[in-house]
Amino acid sequence: MSARKLFKFVRIFILSMILIGVALGSWLTSKRSTSWEQPLWVAIYPINADNSQSTQIYIDQLDIEDFQSIEEFFNEEAQEFNLSLQHPFTLKLAPQVKSLPPEPPKSGAVWEIMLWSLQLRYWAYQANTYQGPAPHIRMFVKYFTIKDRQPLAHSLGLQQGMLGIVNAFAERKMTNSNAVVITHEILHTLGATDKYDLSTGQPIFPNGYAEATLEPLYPQETAEIMGGKIPESETQSIVPGGLHQVIIGNHTAREILWLE
Repeated sequence: MSARKLFKFVRIFILSMILIGVALGSWLTSKRSTSWEQPLWVAIYPINADNSQSTQIYIDQLDIEDFQSIEEFFNEEAQEFNLSLQHPFTLKLAPQVKSLPPEPPKSGAVWEIMLWSLQLRYWAYQANTYQGPAPHIRMFVKYFTIKDRQPLAHSLGLQQGMLGIVNAFAERKMTNSNAVVITHEILHTLGATDKYDLSTGQPIFPNGYAEATLEPLYPQETAEIMGGKIPESETQSIVPGGLHQVIIGNHTAREILWLE
């Protein structure tokens, strides 16, 4: 074995051992979190992602009330599933984070993804601006000023580490839409999986539909939170205007242990 290959092997081995240890700790934390014996604390960390003045003005005016619809959504859905907790989530707004998270690798190389995962968690540890009890879930929200309807990159939520990176618009009119994305990523940190086709963005039948037994099936009136959109036909769907047009489906409820 050449020295280069040996170095690469040792590097991957060390990263693997570190990640196994981190993953074990994350798994235990996740298990405790989804026992639903106590409310989960979610800290929201705003970030000026485009370093613009308009985005900064938006962030300066943010208040925890801007995220109240997320708490209310979870409260209402918890009642639907007869969860013993009336208020399963408590959201807190942390001071602004001044740095940006590391970008995910463009290649699919295993060792690069492993390294990025560790870098992201270390960054999140350093970027923690919340003054209070350690949150169970950390959601870093990168705000951008709207430019010519330019779409944002996909957000992500990681169960290992229970943190999310959300790309959101710094516009008051987008508050409700941003809340849908944040809620989606919160559920990812608890083990919920995507229920839409990655290539088309269409919700996958039946688990990605809010009302899979509806007759006629189309158009649907609400979206399943992990399906992401409201199906209007087999090939067309629309983005929900807010959490008032979204539900948690049975399959997602099972994934987060709200159903057996």
